[in-house]
Amino acid sequence: MAAALPAIPLPDWRPTKDTVHLWAQIVGKVRLKTVPPRNHWWHVPLYVTVDGLSTGRMHRDGTTFRIDLDLPHDRLRVRTLDGREDGFALVDGLSVADFDARLHAALSSLGVDTEIVETPFGVPMTTPFPEDTEHASYDAEAVRRYWAALDFSHQVFEEFAGWSTIKTSPVHLYWHSFDLAVTRVSGRPGAATPEADPVTRQAYSHEVISFGFWAGDDNISEPAYYSYTAPEPAGLTEGALPEGAAWAPQGGMALMPYETVRTAADPRGALLEFMQAAYVAGADAAGWDRAALASPHCPHPEG
Repeated sequence: MAAALPAIPLPDWRPTKDTVHLWAQIVGKVRLKTVPPRNHWWHVPLYVTVDGLSTGRMHRDGTTFRIDLDLPHDRLRVRTLDGREDGFALVDGLSVADFDARLHAALSSLGVDTEIVETPFGVPMTTPFPEDTEHASYDAEAVRRYWAALDFSHQVFEEFAGWSTIKTSPVHLYWHSFDLAVTRVSGRPGAATPEADPVTRQAYSHEVISFGFWAGDDNISEPAYYSYTAPEPAGLTEGALPEGAAWAPQGGMALMPYETVRTAADPRGALLEFMQAAYVAGADAAGWDRAALASPHCPHPEG
């Protein structure tokens, strides 16, 4: 029998969550500087592994390397293809400034250090990383509870991704917003306009239906699963969602609390039902041919 999913109420670990989020931004910015670009910023995110979060393979000055945030074992590791390794323990009291300095020192010791923009992106925190001594909380048990929720969500997202033949992103974690996401992309032009900022133009160059999981923030104060369609088609929020899910009052985002999924008799089934319902609502409102896009692995005959 699978282990029960843990509760992860945001107030119980908010200081730790904010600290780890900023650590992930530093690691993610190293990836941003050392891999070639891909459409929709798909070269930027981190990836879920058996050891937590990883940059995957990166290249710098002829060396292949990767950075792992080993959440189950409370350690950051930098590893090279030729077997060299450096790193340090993730502990309570390790500030963002200390993390930043120690990561760059580890990268430098292996000959792969790179300059990054040393400021947070897309979050309320604005203190440059080398100066941030405020965020230094690390509750290891809370991190492991979050890791269990992330591992579960990743498995279900991977299964759902296989239900369609449309162009689909990897299941990955965007470090700017700290959300796990998977996105289906049509070939039609998206919501971005020439006047939009460069990040938006790249992310929404084509129409998307996106799905994700986040641990909560100032806008949504509890861990939740979400889905949105961009550009938002008329009639989107008229689509039916399963019990426990709802359309956000401020816009066309479908939401299901993590707690609703966690406490369901069948959490996997509950999450898949939510994702499929949100997809049906978005695809039908946007005029996608769901039947033509359905994979033979999709259990829903209508696609």
